[in-house]
Amino acid sequence: MMTNGSDSVTYDNLLIEAECEGAVVKEKNIPGYGGRTYGNRIAIHKDITTSIEKTCVLAEELGHYHTTVGKIRNQSITENRKQELHARLHGYNRLIGLNGIIRAYRHHCQNLAEIAEYLEVTETFLKEALEIYRQKYGTGVEIDNYVVIFEPRLAVFERI
Repeated sequence: MMTNGSDSVTYDNLLIEAECEGAVVKEKNIPGYGGRTYGNRIAIHKDITTSIEKTCVLAEELGHYHTTVGKIRNQSITENRKQELHARLHGYNRLIGLNGIIRAYRHHCQNLAEIAEYLEVTETFLKEALEIYRQKYGTGVEIDNYVVIFEPRLAVFERI
């Protein structure tokens, strides 16, 4: 289980990582998609303007590169939805993770916008990650000396 998050994963770091792992990343016009993966080729939509958004998209696409088998476009198929979720979770854990949430708490982040800024992800990416973590862990989870609560809203408590 990956729960580390990252201290500072940038788009350039992910591009280097992808290249080292045999993936070819290109920025292309792919309307309707932020990114697409086919075999060892990853396309990032060229109209994405911020490096933070590109980082979030590439992290998910690397999740597909590592975990997806076959074509999964048809999300009405249960197995395809599972693979999509698994790839997204890979990206969320890479950029956020439970430890990233704890680091944001220790950095005194007070709301989702501050947490997203601290972790260098989009607020939308963070919200999606928190929903997936809630689905995976339920209302909360304990890690090390911390309790991360997902409902009714995000909270972190340190055990004494």
